[in-house]
Amino acid sequence: MPAQGKHRRSRTSPLARRLIAAGTGGAALALPLVTATTAGAAPAPQHVQAAPSAVQKVTHTVVKGESLAKIADARSVSGGWQALYKTNRAAVGDNPSLIHPGLKLKLSGAAKATGSSSAPTASTENASEGKATEAVETAAKTYTNDLDGWIKEALDIMAQHGIPGSYDGIHRNIMRESGGNPQAINNWDSNAAAGTPSKGLLQVIAPTFEAYHVPGTSTDSYDPVANITAACNYAADRYGSIDNVNGPY
Repeated sequence: MPAQGKHRRSRTSPLARRLIAAGTGGAALALPLVTATTAGAAPAPQHVQAAPSAVQKVTHTVVKGESLAKIADARSVSGGWQALYKTNRAAVGDNPSLIHPGLKLKLSGAAKATGSSSAPTASTENASEGKATEAVETAAKTYTNDLDGWIKEALDIMAQHGIPGSYDGIHRNIMRESGGNPQAINNWDSNAAAGTPSKGLLQVIAPTFEAYHVPGTSTDSYDPVANITAACNYAADRYGSIDNVNGPY
């Protein structure tokens, strides 16, 4: 391709001089060499690396004792358990509280766009390392299978749902209601006589548990975390917080 805006004297180019005459009989065919060395030759195309996909997808295999809320918290799912359930509703079914060990859940999220394609500075590299470390610590978070662990897990779930309450307030009421026994049941009071005995760590009757059940937790009222979160949800609705409860409620 000739350079634009420049006029040159007419002359025979090196390319024209290197035509090869090939033919049979009296006919000849002019075949130009395919490599051009003139200044106007188009530059060779450069390889352009495709941008990485803006969406990263991973999966999580459910293990015994997990809930959607626990998984969303541990894997830092944007939008919490609700977003996780929405993504996997076809696999989970209509009850988000019921997930079975071995179920594979899809975790997906859009990668954050960067404002510049330049190399990261030391400050941005440090920030990225800090976020990565925080994500690993969150993913590795576990709870002990005892009263202390149950309360701490319940508090984390309550925080996600805006349910107030403190460790001391929950612990104080548990010790009064059940002595820390998650299988405790009251078979002698008026609730029991009406066919709805109080159960679990915070002695919740079935109608109350069902009305204040926190999505993502077990539907078994004896389950320690489900019992605590439902009771605290009820206490928040009636008393403002479980911390305000100092007697039968």
